Amino acid sequence: MKENPFSGREVGKAVKRSRKKTGQTGQWLSAAMAAVLVCTLIPAGGALWAKLGPGLDSLTQKAAVFSAALAMPEGSIYLLEQRFSGDLAQPDQPEPEPSSSLAPPASSSQSSGSAPSRKPDGPIPEVDPQFRGTIIEEDLSGRSGGVYQPIGAGLLRNYTDITDQEIDAILAQPLTQTLGSGNLPQILIMHTHATESYEPYDRSQFDTRGTWRSTNNDENMVVVGNELARVLEENGFSVLHDTTQHDYPSYNGAYDRSAKTVKEYLAKYPSIRVVLDIHRDAIGTSTQITKPVIEIDGQKAAQVMVVSCCDSDGSLGVPNWKENLRFAAALTNAIAEDHPGLCRPLFFAHRKYNMNLTTGSLLLEFGSHANTLEEATYTATLVGESLSRLLQGWLPQ
Repeated sequence: MKENPFSGREVGKAVKRSRKKTGQTGQWLSAAMAAVLVCTLIPAGGALWAKLGPGLDSLTQKAAVFSAALAMPEGSIYLLEQRFSGDLAQPDQPEPEPSSSLAPPASSSQSSGSAPSRKPDGPIPEVDPQFRGTIIEEDLSGRSGGVYQPIGAGLLRNYTDITDQEIDAILAQPLTQTLGSGNLPQILIMHTHATESYEPYDRSQFDTRGTWRSTNNDENMVVVGNELARVLEENGFSVLHDTTQHDYPSYNGAYDRSAKTVKEYLAKYPSIRVVLDIHRDAIGTSTQITKPVIEIDGQKAAQVMVVSCCDSDGSLGVPNWKENLRFAAALTNAIAEDHPGLCRPLFFAHRKYNMNLTTGSLLLEFGSHANTLEEATYTATLVGESLSRLLQGWLPQ
């Protein structure tokens, strides 16, 4: 997707200016609603501009482009809409039923393993032309330019109203999180949307009838979580991996259900200081989807994105959001140091994503629906090593 020419702060300033002008409130609300509607229907930047009519004013255009850029992590296209409706909880939007029902929802368990190979014995099957869409491979690391803030070796994309200087001041403070000894669980890996899945093959086309969801835990986000848990455990950390499918059979309410699961673990194991919610992104339109990928050591790796919450006005109920942001920035930096280009810019926005539950809560997006499971799992291996290196500094000395 094309980069957003307007930062979140610039749009925020435009909003404030419009509110100061008599009679502009209704115009702004109409502009915001139009932007959300257009961007929901046409998430790709180029398609959006093609559809914008000449009658739209500058403010409307800025809001529309800003909303389009928010298609990066799932559900965040609704950020602008939610900021002005007053509902700042993470929204769950209706989704198609998972494409597979080969396995019932799994219960909580501690497990590890690697992605099963899904390479066909012969040539990769081609999609029926009448249902064929295009997969575009892109480097979304931000190295080619964009509206980003450097954070060590990594980058941050700011969708909030706080300034770069304020962010720098927050990140200048030391990390306060610590881990206990490895005798008790230290890290919880879980999945709000466990049934999210990937393309079956590495190819330039996709089936437009696909849903990219599966209840088979050999095909979905559980595999990525398994690999991340395995690497962390091999590096000496005590990990619990919860494989509950909080988004099945109903997608709506998944964050409420996953919050309940996390609370139960924290109550049972107060030693848990890190909670990682493992997802994959979805980028594109009905006919073209984007695959964020780079090659590392001769193998394709799905680019990963760290998501962190901002609660500068206190409306989300996340008082320790600055600690989470420091953790998110430290992990983004560690991945970028170890494997330049593997990490997309840290996504920093007024979103909750259950990050009120611990000071070590992060949401990680492993690739998009256009990547393959093998690419995402390879990234989990690499991220696990970088995270292990970072967390060594949290252990008792």
